[in-house]
Amino acid sequence: MAKPRRIRSVLALLATTSLLATSACSSKSETPAGGELYKNPVTLTWWHNFNTDGAGKTLWAKIAADFHTLHPTVTINVVPIETNDLQRNRLPAALLTNSPPDIFQAWGGGEMREQVAAGYVKDITDLVQPEVASIGAAAKIWSVDGKQYGLPYNFGVEGFWYNKDVFKQAGIAAPPTTLDDLKADVAKLKTVSGVAPIAVGAGDSWPAAHWWYNFALHDCSASVIQAASAQSKFDDPCFITAGNDLKSFLALKPFQDGFLGTPGQTGAGSSAGMVANGKAAMELMGHWNSGVIQGLTADKQVPAFLGWFPFPSTAGTATPNTVMGGGDGYSISKSAPPEAVEFLKYLVNLDNQKAFAATGAGIPVVKGAESGLTDPNLQAISKATQSAPAVNLWLDTLLGAKAGTPMNTAIVAIFAGTGTPQGVVDALKKATQQ
Repeated sequence: MAKPRRIRSVLALLATTSLLATSACSSKSETPAGGELYKNPVTLTWWHNFNTDGAGKTLWAKIAADFHTLHPTVTINVVPIETNDLQRNRLPAALLTNSPPDIFQAWGGGEMREQVAAGYVKDITDLVQPEVASIGAAAKIWSVDGKQYGLPYNFGVEGFWYNKDVFKQAGIAAPPTTLDDLKADVAKLKTVSGVAPIAVGAGDSWPAAHWWYNFALHDCSASVIQAASAQSKFDDPCFITAGNDLKSFLALKPFQDGFLGTPGQTGAGSSAGMVANGKAAMELMGHWNSGVIQGLTADKQVPAFLGWFPFPSTAGTATPNTVMGGGDGYSISKSAPPEAVEFLKYLVNLDNQKAFAATGAGIPVVKGAESGLTDPNLQAISKATQSAPAVNLWLDTLLGAKAGTPMNTAIVAIFAGTGTPQGVVDALKKATQQ
């Protein structure tokens, strides 16, 4: 991943959202006295979403063990949790208690704003200045009003992960570059016995919702997306158009049987597992998916047949080449001991970021760590992001759980044949007016 790609992608993200303040404010985070840090035994609970066996999960366990070796007074209780369960169920409930996880997965955007407003997360601004400088502009996504409430370790855009061998078997010479091409390829892929053209984990809601997100990004201009997220106004007809585009695509019956009950990332029967084991030709998913697929194969290796291409352009729409992306990071709970911040800093040091890059599970954010990337698919993601005119944050993350969850539910209802394009807009309006 080249440095210009990361900077341009993040700057484009900042330009298309109004989530981030431009001025830095001083923090009141307490820096522990030098003699107190690591003096007393502490146990840190760390919730992360590398819940499937693979290089990412293994690396996170190693980093926790290495930190304990360096600082024997610190024991880290590592708890892997599936993304949807973590983000929508476990974490919101835990943050309401007196014993939340000390370090937890954080995606920035509206959800972080909500957590900051509720007083759940620690202001670490004064404690992570060297790390913020090393990460650069991407770190701003984990800040609110100029104060730092977390650090990222991974950033990229989403697209289609596909089986090159199945494409060849269907007579598809190259990945589609337009939506019409994609529709034509779905018809060709239906001739391949025992393989679904596209897998989708609608059972987890958000993987299906990302289809509507992408249509919305193409049907609405960047300024409309910005205004809608900042002002909670969803009256522009482009949002209805996105729903109609989704209905038109669903009419092609491109997905596997039983997609409404299919999980997205967990187990061989998930949408990622279907791609991993040759049961589906492709899946729309984020940049982390090669790591998930790797963990769901019999030999725990990234399949040789795996390729990647961006969401096809939609000619005649507002922003035909806009892409959607985001990243992964961690925040520290308000009540966590100072060792939790030190562990977060250790997690994103250059050596550990290079090790993360080598896993193929994502794209590192620390300057210099891109040298660890070897996966050609991640290099393709880098190139696609670099050439995109704009990158938007995942819409449910952008809007926060208050609006994102009912939006996703309304989108899945369209997949089920019980919802309407207007229903998505109504859900957004209702959620943001409460």
